[in-house]
Parts: sequence; structure tokens; C-alpha cells
Amino acid sequence: MLSIIIPTLNEEDYLSSLLESIKKQAFGDYEIIISDAGSTDATLEIARKYHCVVTGGGLPAVGRNNGAKIAKGEVLFFLDADTILPENFLHKSLAEFNVRKLDFASFCITPYPYKFFAGFFIELFYNKMIVVMEKILAHSAVGILVKKEVFEKLGGYDEDIKLSEDHDLGRRATKISKFGIIRSARIIVSDRRAQKDGWLATGVRYFLCELYTIFIGPVKSDIFKYKFNHYKEKK
Repeated sequence: MLSIIIPTLNEEDYLSSLLESIKKQAFGDYEIIISDAGSTDATLEIARKYHCVVTGGGLPAVGRNNGAKIAKGEVLFFLDADTILPENFLHKSLAEFNVRKLDFASFCITPYPYKFFAGFFIELFYNKMIVVMEKILAHSAVGILVKKEVFEKLGGYDEDIKLSEDHDLGRRATKISKFGIIRSARIIVSDRRAQKDGWLATGVRYFLCELYTIFIGPVKSDIFKYKFNHYKEKK
């Protein structure tokens, strides 16, 4: 079984699209766990409509760890709530995961709504980079496939990390397991963070975070002012 774990906080505008895309997958041996951080909108109503298991959450690392604790699957799939899975995504990605004998994997991404500048920016500065760097420096974000036994050996996500805790998990995983970037399927992800914070500001923040992580270590202070789901706030 595959356990799909999604941290949420007021995701009524996006969650139904993700859950509907999962429902349409040809692959059917899965459970969906929603780790909710206290939503006050229709998020939990949507989760129950799609027969998801609901547990408590917090910041993303906390929510993912909480979901993993109750997961029944041998493989865990961590997803952000503002994503969509293309047709046959689960079948293709799990087939490649097994054929390549991976223990931990992540994905390239496609932004939506698709715009040329955004697509070019992400393709050049993220997708191509993470594939080229696959054997040198692991990158894992937005979607992560990992065997549950490996996740447990890693001790899960480091809940003290403020930003890029997902990359930290992937980099720790390379020390004890086989890591790879899935080529056969991509995750469709909303560009809402870049739209809210600005493309330049978002790119600079993550670039500086990458440098900080490489040369100093995991980001455990609030130096980059990360916010979890602030998209409905006024600018």
C-alpha cells in the first residue's frame, strides 16, 4: 500500500483538485492522510468527502511526521496541498521507483497556471539542476516518495528546521539509501507562493537558503521569514 500524506492549513481552494486527481489515478492501492494544522475553512469537510484519514498537524514537518506515524503503507508519498497529479502519475512513478530499486525519490515540477517565464525559470533553475545534481547533492521538494523503513531510520523530518526541511531529509537519506529523481512523471504545482511573494524574491530566498544549507547547515532560525500558508493575507 501507498500512504499519501498531505499537510494542510486552510486549503479549501486547492485540496479538492488534488484529491480529485488522485481519485482518477489508475493505481488504487493507497490511503490518503490529511495532517491538518487547524483549518477554519472547508478543508476538513473536503478531506472527509474524499474519505481521507485526518490527523493533527502543525508546520509542514510536524504534519508530515504525524501522518507517517499512522500510515499503513510500505511506501510514503509526501505531497503539498497545492499540487495536482497528471494522468497515470502513480503508476508511472512507482514503476520507475521499483525498476530503479530506489528507496527515496523526488520529482521535477510543472507550474500552473502555465506561463512561459515561470515555466522557463523552473525548468532551467530547478528541474535541470536537480537532475544534473542527482548523484552529487540531493534535492527533494513538493513531492517525496520514500520507503517507510527508510523514513523511520532517518527519524523523519527535522521539526527544528524552518525552511527546506524536505531537502534536508533527502540529503540525509542518501547516506543510508538509494536516492533518485523520477524521470517518467512530473508534479503539477501552483505558482501561488511566487505570485504572492514575487518571483524574484522567491527565487532569491531559495537560492540563499541553498547556500546557507550547503555552507552553514540546516536553517533552524527564522532568518528567511518563512510563512506556512499566508496566501489569503492581503499584501
